[in-house]
Amino acid sequence: MARRKKTSLLEDLFNMTAALPWWVGVTLAAVVFWYLDSLAAQPIPVATNAEQLLSGVKYQALQTFGFYGRFVFPFFLLAGSVASFFARRKRVKLLASARNTESSDPFSTLSWHDFELLVGQYFRELGYSVAETSFGADGGVDLRVKDGAETYLVQCKLWKASKVPVTVVRELYGVMMAEGASGAIVVTSGEFTPDAKRFAEGKSIVLVDGRLLVNSIRNKEPCSELKADIRCPLCGNDMLLRKARKGPNTGNFFYGCSRYPGCKGVRDTAAETQFNAQIRA
Repeated sequence: MARRKKTSLLEDLFNMTAALPWWVGVTLAAVVFWYLDSLAAQPIPVATNAEQLLSGVKYQALQTFGFYGRFVFPFFLLAGSVASFFARRKRVKLLASARNTESSDPFSTLSWHDFELLVGQYFRELGYSVAETSFGADGGVDLRVKDGAETYLVQCKLWKASKVPVTVVRELYGVMMAEGASGAIVVTSGEFTPDAKRFAEGKSIVLVDGRLLVNSIRNKEPCSELKADIRCPLCGNDMLLRKARKGPNTGNFFYGCSRYPGCKGVRDTAAETQFNAQIRA
């Protein structure tokens, strides 16, 4: 597991703001400037004894902090807001490009970071809350996807020359267990080795290969972020893991045909019940 890079307070402030909607950072910058400006404007009491002198030193320190901090901290908050604004535009553009291109491999020209941005935007479009980790390794986790109280850990692999091995899947599964996440998802632009697929069987970890990701993005599947490595019993196409949004089975997962509503094939009830038990274990 890679070691997290140490960052300064200002770097953390920038990264935090860049991960938020841009307008949140602008609002925070205004509030912080107002507060620190009020500290800078506080009068320093005249000292007549040692106790008041010590108090005056504290006031002087706060005033100095407010005077300089009212420019420094809002600057980094605004810089993070600008980064958030352009990052969102880039994510939307990347996903639209992958959706509209006629290329069979829309990920071939992407960098690893652009691929992460694209996958994150894909989950956002599905209605999930997505938190991108800071630049650099975070225990193998690139995205944290939330659906209400449930959190899924996502790792993105832009691999073209070789298949994703079982070691990658095993390590992410270990992080998932350590953090107590609801599940884990490995998304790749390529394919997985047979060992990786076998390891994921029976566990709350899902493998999404490049072919399925392309089809899901282009078809704008509402809940196609998770896949079952099985075929539809009616038409033979991929089965996708969906989540019931209404009815008596609300909140339960089930496997449905990737061609829905053209094909309404579903996985049998026994397998559905088994998966729901696994993903909540």
